[in-house]
Amino acid sequence: MTYQHIELTRRDGIVELRLHTDGGPLHWGDGPREDLSRAFGELAHDPDLRVVILTGTGDVFSGPKPGVEPYPILDPVGWERDRWHAELMLRNLLGIQAPVIAALNGPAMWHAEIPLLSDIILAADDVYLQDAGHFLFRTAPGDGLHIVMPLLMGKVRGSYYLMTGQEVTAQEAKEMGLVNELMPRDRLLDRAWELAEGLARQNRLALRYTRLLLGHHVKGLFHELHGFGLALEGLGVVDEGLRQSASGRYEERSAR
Repeated sequence: MTYQHIELTRRDGIVELRLHTDGGPLHWGDGPREDLSRAFGELAHDPDLRVVILTGTGDVFSGPKPGVEPYPILDPVGWERDRWHAELMLRNLLGIQAPVIAALNGPAMWHAEIPLLSDIILAADDVYLQDAGHFLFRTAPGDGLHIVMPLLMGKVRGSYYLMTGQEVTAQEAKEMGLVNELMPRDRLLDRAWELAEGLARQNRLALRYTRLLLGHHVKGLFHELHGFGLALEGLGVVDEGLRQSASGRYEERSAR
């Protein structure tokens, strides 16, 4: 399949997904979410897949910076579209039965849970992680980060990260165990392919079963908490949209 926001490269059972918007750094939105949900689904059904490499374009993995996007004015039907693809995207990512290597070429400001659900995470040495699309955007971080960040950072650090818009530098991420290796950006993809080619020489079933084994606990957490988080996030999104678009009478009535 072809995608508007993903360039695929396949070689010897290894698939590289390079995220982009019009050939430049990825600008998050409905299009990337839908593309990733479909692409991850295709890879989850690929019996010949050995390794996946996930990277971005230019010097940003996923943007834009906080405050660039207008607030989405959504009704429940509009949120249902987003909820559907958000659920499918991460379910299909976790359903890929081959190791996933993330090569963070730049800041991951939107949906850092996507690369952080990988098995091996490489990063350029000027990368940072930030949640630009939830609490700073006046909504709850319920579509995956509420599971991944406390799991990887610990409850206290994870809560601080999600509620303050903290920028976690590459070095801090490595010290916390969120990133395996740091390197200059121009070495990043070569290192990702070197690791992928080494993994691809492993027994096919060993690759598949190791991915399943190491991801089993995380799948259980998503089964338990993802739908709950999406429901609460959606209620907040619709409420904030109403507050921004409705008359002052709505504000007064809601305050009583």
